[in-house]
Amino acid sequence: MRAVTWQGRRTIEVATVPDPQITDPTDAVIEVTTTGLCGSDLHLYEVLGPFLDAGDILGHEPMGVVAEVGPAVRDLRIGDRVVVPFNVSCGTCFERGLHSQCETTQVHEHGSGASLFGYTKLYGQVPGGQAEYLRVPFADTLPIPVPEGPPDERFVYLSDVLPTAWQAVVYADIPPEGSVAVLGLGPIGDMCTRIAAHRGAGHVIGIDLVPERLARAAGNGVQVFDLARYGDQLLDAVRSATGGRGPDAVIDAVGMEAHGGAGARAAQTVTGLLPDALASVLMKKAGVDSLGALKLAVALVRRGGTISLSGVYGGAADPLPLLTMFDKQIQLRMGQANVRRWVDDLMPLLTDGDPLGVEGFATHHLSLEDAPRAYADFQKKQDNMVKVLFHP
Repeated sequence: MRAVTWQGRRTIEVATVPDPQITDPTDAVIEVTTTGLCGSDLHLYEVLGPFLDAGDILGHEPMGVVAEVGPAVRDLRIGDRVVVPFNVSCGTCFERGLHSQCETTQVHEHGSGASLFGYTKLYGQVPGGQAEYLRVPFADTLPIPVPEGPPDERFVYLSDVLPTAWQAVVYADIPPEGSVAVLGLGPIGDMCTRIAAHRGAGHVIGIDLVPERLARAAGNGVQVFDLARYGDQLLDAVRSATGGRGPDAVIDAVGMEAHGGAGARAAQTVTGLLPDALASVLMKKAGVDSLGALKLAVALVRRGGTISLSGVYGGAADPLPLLTMFDKQIQLRMGQANVRRWVDDLMPLLTDGDPLGVEGFATHHLSLEDAPRAYADFQKKQDNMVKVLFHP
């Protein structure tokens, strides 16, 4: 089959690789019909190379049709249409709705939570879903069956974008008719603004640097602030727009892709020059992120407000402004999305109309063979690229 593979820093190659096989009686193999390119895939493209091997298959946002099932699979049938969550969870352990902490697939060697499709040795080095076929464990409990009829774009975001954004908004604990500021208007941030409005936020603010992303959010009724334009005046401008206090909640949908933090970027560059064995140890013990977005969230949120982190951070030694956080009595929630936990909330929004605008959410529909160019353009924020869907 053809698959998107990592070959080195900023080097993506679509290669012919062996087809996946049933290796456990509860496995299934799906033929992938649509698969997404996620902002967190850019961390693999740029930063997390020490935890990857050349040839690793990337991608964690797939859906498709069941092509084969193991002998112990009872509920899934060949021909069923399914979405595959990005976290590999058994659905039967003690995790109690925290599917990203599945005890069955935790990567104890690295002290990590549940395994993830296509996401480094830190999370199990499980082959990913930017491919023509994908092996899916726990076939009776992990895949999400979806109805026939509507196009893939109606459902594919159940793999990551929708549950990640939904959890971010739930964790933000926005009061009814309250205010929320979303930092970063990429796919997750954009969807956060839509879900926040759908769930009853009275004032939704979006902050970004990219004109096309700001315009896209503004078109959906979001009050947008261009960080490049406001600069040091941003805090005053947002406070002025929120009664002088700041928003009730801030969602950081940026993570370690944040602008600023030159020291962190320099550390990442130096780490990239080291042998992988040494670089991986350094990153696990002393890694630092660019914390521009998180520090902005701390500054923006009102006293007693909530910060919700959905952007990926990977630093082991990040310096947090704890004095300010304590003084402002900020509540902080974070973590990988627990995909399966939110399916019951989200499915009615996909089968009964399209209130979140998922059809048309993607800006680019591409062949799998276009992946190297898509990764490069997405990282550089070129060609008005916000969300890419590949169609193997």
